[in-house]
Amino acid sequence: MNQHSPLKTRGSLLERAAEVYDFTAAIRAPVMPPAQANDTASTRALDDADESRRQARKRKTPLVLSAPEPELDDALELDRPVDLGADDEAETFEDAAAPSEEAAPFPIALLDQACEQPRQATPATACRYGTVDREGLLDAGFILPDAPVSALAEEFRIIKRQLLLKVSGRGELPADKRQTILVCSAQPDEGKTFCALNLALSLAGERDVEVLLVDGDFAKPEILSILGIEGGPGLIDAIADEGSDPNDFVIETDVRGLSVLPAGRQANDVTELLSSERTRHVLTALTRNHPKRVVIFDSPPALMASPASVLATHVGQIVMIVRADQTTEADLKEAVALLSGCDHVSLMLNATGFTVGGRRFGSYYGYGQ
Repeated sequence: MNQHSPLKTRGSLLERAAEVYDFTAAIRAPVMPPAQANDTASTRALDDADESRRQARKRKTPLVLSAPEPELDDALELDRPVDLGADDEAETFEDAAAPSEEAAPFPIALLDQACEQPRQATPATACRYGTVDREGLLDAGFILPDAPVSALAEEFRIIKRQLLLKVSGRGELPADKRQTILVCSAQPDEGKTFCALNLALSLAGERDVEVLLVDGDFAKPEILSILGIEGGPGLIDAIADEGSDPNDFVIETDVRGLSVLPAGRQANDVTELLSSERTRHVLTALTRNHPKRVVIFDSPPALMASPASVLATHVGQIVMIVRADQTTEADLKEAVALLSGCDHVSLMLNATGFTVGGRRFGSYYGYGQ
């Protein structure tokens, strides 16, 4: 067998072409493509964006309620755009719905303090005060407090003296009713409110007497409007609310010795409320700690409303107003019969000129004509 060297095989056509033309030179050369500069800028921008998002996540913290409040000018700049994420917006509105005491603005805290102080000091109905419209009283022909004595004032001085004798215990009045007086009439427009208010103003001038004028004409209360005092809860509210203190509904006035008690809310069961045992407790509370107090009720007309006959059972004296040339004898007898719950009834003649020897009563002091 002949021995020979192995034949050297030639490469493929592509390999031989690569050796001739050196195609791999372009691959080996470190030549940067033209677009590499733009790619590098894009990569840097993406890296910056990722870093910004990481920093934003680090800065995103829960809302702290104790953080300082923004300045007023900043808070009013509503048109300035604010960049809030979805989570941040939800937290902001949630905290705005339930603000804490620390984060409350100053005006709200001030209002809360102003509202809480009166409630802590006294009940809502206590410490009520009213200023009497003296000009209105003078124009309507009433007695003017602290004014020079008039003929009208002198007439009520005589009337009140007889009533005070019984209040002081010199009569036969029950001890628990001695301090209460009811002013009533048979029909409307006979002057009961005019006489009740003048009697109260005259009694308030006494040094040892305190007067509580109660507006007991529940259908048509007028006492407070005549005095120029704003109304509110009163006698009916005190009776209806068994847990209340009746003295909390009393309104003090700037007339020395005079206070008023409004009629109170409108109700369909006024007569039933007045006939209840609670009414007796209310009247006792109004006089128990006030030995100098005289309670005067301005009652509805006896022949027009049933509360008058019920109020008569709670008082020690009744003053029945009789208007000259108007009140009939039949009406007077019927009204007195309805008020039989009280045994002490006096008559007061109203709207008449009383003269003695051809001269008007009161001329002795120089104020009668």
